[in-house]
Amino acid sequence: MKRDLRGTGAIAAGPEPRVEASGTGAIAADGDVINSSTHVGDVYQGVPLPRADEVDPPPWAPPTLPARTRSFVGRGGKLAELDAALAAPGGAVVQAVHGLGGVGKSTLVAHWAHRHAAAHTLTWWIIADSVESITAGLAELAAMLLPEITRSVPAEVALEERAAWARRWLATHTGWLVVLDNVTHPADVAELVTGAPGGRFLITSRLREGWHDLAPAVIELDVLSPDEAQEMLAGAVTAGRAGADLTGAAELCQELGYLPLAVTQAGAFIRQTHLSPDGYLELLRADPAAMYDQTGRGADGERTIARIWRITLNHLVQTTPLTGDALRVLAWWAPQDIPRNLLAPLAGPAQLATALGDLAAYSMITLSPDTITVHRLVQAVARTPDYRPADQDGDPHRRPADIHTARETATDLLNQTRPATSDNPATWPAWRTLLPHIHALAEHASPDTDIAVTSLLLDRTAAFLRDQGAVDRAIGYFERALICDERLLGDEHPTTLAARNNLAGAYQAAGNLGRAIPLYEAAQADYERVLGGDHPDTLQSRNNLAGAYEALGDLGRAVPLFEATLTDYERVLGGDHPATLTSRNDLAGAYESAGDLGRAIPLYEATLTDYERVLGSDHPHTLTSRNNLAYAYRAAGDLDRAIPLYEATLTDYERVLGGDHPATLTSRNNLAGAYRVAGDLGRAVPLYEATLTDRERVLGSDHPHTLQSRNNLASAYESAGDLGWAVPLYEQTLADRERVLGSDHPHTLTSRNNLAHAYRSAGDLGRAVPLYEATLSDCERVLSPGHPLTESVRANLEAARG
Repeated sequence: MKRDLRGTGAIAAGPEPRVEASGTGAIAADGDVINSSTHVGDVYQGVPLPRADEVDPPPWAPPTLPARTRSFVGRGGKLAELDAALAAPGGAVVQAVHGLGGVGKSTLVAHWAHRHAAAHTLTWWIIADSVESITAGLAELAAMLLPEITRSVPAEVALEERAAWARRWLATHTGWLVVLDNVTHPADVAELVTGAPGGRFLITSRLREGWHDLAPAVIELDVLSPDEAQEMLAGAVTAGRAGADLTGAAELCQELGYLPLAVTQAGAFIRQTHLSPDGYLELLRADPAAMYDQTGRGADGERTIARIWRITLNHLVQTTPLTGDALRVLAWWAPQDIPRNLLAPLAGPAQLATALGDLAAYSMITLSPDTITVHRLVQAVARTPDYRPADQDGDPHRRPADIHTARETATDLLNQTRPATSDNPATWPAWRTLLPHIHALAEHASPDTDIAVTSLLLDRTAAFLRDQGAVDRAIGYFERALICDERLLGDEHPTTLAARNNLAGAYQAAGNLGRAIPLYEAAQADYERVLGGDHPDTLQSRNNLAGAYEALGDLGRAVPLFEATLTDYERVLGGDHPATLTSRNDLAGAYESAGDLGRAIPLYEATLTDYERVLGSDHPHTLTSRNNLAYAYRAAGDLDRAIPLYEATLTDYERVLGGDHPATLTSRNNLAGAYRVAGDLGRAVPLYEATLTDRERVLGSDHPHTLQSRNNLASAYESAGDLGWAVPLYEQTLADRERVLGSDHPHTLTSRNNLAHAYRSAGDLGRAVPLYEATLSDCERVLSPGHPLTESVRANLEAARG
């Protein structure tokens, strides 16, 4: 049993009043007096304007809408929702469309309004991002309906009064459509909407909440589908241009998160520069700060994703500064299923809930009761520093120091939340929840920015991944943790030595003893020199090196090193220390590997007695010791003692750890193996089948223990003479081991030998012999000519040839 050395470390307008004339110079009029004047010499007198209810829209008035874009794609479902929502006859119909900035709300609404312009007596578009913009848009509506309202002679009517006249016009007419685009807050348009009940208002906003009093239903607009995004990109790049290179379009659209504005922005730049999507993607990855704020010439420079979201954050941080901090932290994790409790240390519950609610209200994030989702492009922009100073239009929400702080905060929050251990199945759901976010952080953060807490997080994550069979990723994290420790702490710091030991263990788990052993040897020498020969970590390192020699089949070095280490453990820690008992167990295992059962079995028996006395009969280490003794009895052919001991141990495992614990599943697998060796296939096969089913459910189909179960079940089928089941299962297991563990892993070589044996049993020597030959060559290269597996394959090949 090897162990790591690293510690755990978002008024309704009424009828218009009659104006009565009174006083000198007053003018009686049926219409409104709007501070107009009639020029008489140097004296200006007011002149009446027509009543708003008496002015009809000019029949020639075209819809005042943004130009129809040729790049509009998809959105059939959302157009149908608008059709249904705005189909109600008579009365006011108000429909709000909300979504993330850049998702295409304005484009969708403009497209719908163009299609339905003939159904309205008047179609008018108002930019509604502020009260002032709304006033200006209404004043322009009044000017269109009543051109004389803007003439300077007589004097021009003030902007606010023109807007008031337009409000009265809307309140007294029907059949019109007014689009209020990019409303910042429902209160800004509430009086206008409720005061004009005879037409239709169509509202777009980034704000998700607050519409229930104005709009009976709200349409939420999401990003495009992958096919729609690629169609939009192709349209932007190829319109009127033959032979455009669209290589990499799918990858670019995925990187942009299928956000319409980002796709359009990229297409304009690609068209202008004659790049391919691949080329744009290279620029985006090399210099994201520039590309997120860059569009093609002739496009609106203010309509880039970076500037659109900057405006939203400008508004949010004025009232809730935490929104900016939270978004920058969220930017370092995976975009989906972020646990809300990850952010808990950032602020008090009420303050954090308010900040997340504000971000969600403006569609910067999506909230559920337990999780947070952020668009991947929002994350990419939020974690990309803007190095321009404020006086050169630098983004105040992407200052390098703030992003640096957010990255370290995101790392620390993950490390605070992760389980302390990785070998307890009760912690596995928590680990699996955090893994996507740890992977995202490791991908987005450059290794040269890693800090001590990054090393600890990656080291403990690597231990979990190694135990789960994800050895390749575990090695990458162990390697990165070691590089970080060497940079921050130096080559001889105890934490660096532990990181080196753990990386060696990961190489061994991957079957790469050619890298594991030299690293173990270097770590052992460093431990001896830095901590001294009697330090517990030095002894553990020596025990691990001996285990690697044993795995290599080099028992001539393994056994003496195990013996010396046990002697030192007994002298330094005492005979009853758990580490001493583990060392004694490992030495017994080395004797067993050497075929010296005369020494192995008594040592296993003595170790079990000590475990029961020191740790108790139900301690997991005691159960493991009992399992190992049963295995030795089986190896000695003493099935009369092996099988009852296996059965009793399995019962204890199920009682102490539960039926789904990996150690329980291993015990069940071992008992099935004993039944098979005893020729009791009637009990062996069903138990192997049940164990495989449980391992697939608990550990997953690709876990090394699951692959082992599949191999053992195939062996049981072969023993039963059922080669029709055995051969396909061996073939599947070999393919899976090659994919998961690699072609040179000892387990893969074992699978190859077993498949060749099944071919031989089936009389198919044409496949058996070449497979044996290739396996023998690989065993000699990877392990050694004298390794037990190599010798077994050699004997099998000779038998097949004979």
